Amino acid sequence: MKQNNTSIVIMFIAVAAFLAIGGYLAMPKKTGSKTAPSANQNANLNLPAANEPAANAPRPEPEATTVNYQNSRYGFNFTLPASWIGYSIVQTTWTGVKSGDQGEETVATGPIISIRHPLWTAAVPRQDIPIMVLTIKQWTALQNDDFHIGAAPIGPSELGRNNTNVFALPARYNFAYPAGYEEVDAIIQSKPLRAF
Repeated sequence: MKQNNTSIVIMFIAVAAFLAIGGYLAMPKKTGSKTAPSANQNANLNLPAANEPAANAPRPEPEATTVNYQNSRYGFNFTLPASWIGYSIVQTTWTGVKSGDQGEETVATGPIISIRHPLWTAAVPRQDIPIMVLTIKQWTALQNDDFHIGAAPIGPSELGRNNTNVFALPARYNFAYPAGYEEVDAIIQSKPLRAF
């Protein structure tokens, strides 16, 4: 019985020693060197290079470069640069007048949907992007000089159209040259309106 107990103790010590040595060998070694492994060493170990993400690592979403305003009521989309994320919409009304013997008479009206930059404040207003909405019939009458909109000697310029509406930029919309008018002009030049 004594020999059996001795065998168990020796076996226990051998197993404990084996586990201790295995654990020691499995632990990472600290060295005085602070250099990262080379790309070749990483390739041999099947690890990504320092500037490459691991294959199973989540990839960051690309940052948005544009933001889209969609108006389902009138049927158009307007693409803006990402700097306009957080824009607001301000709706006003355009008025079409006709000159006659009794003076000027209002003969047509419609909405102006203005897209306002998120940095706009009352203290420092920025240039809005005004989009006039006219029916096809109103646009035709305007082109035939049946009425005029505003005091400018030229009329609004067409941005796009669908089966029911024409979308136009008011004449002289940026005559005051507020902050951001150059950016708005560049946006308009990129033809951002898509009617549907």
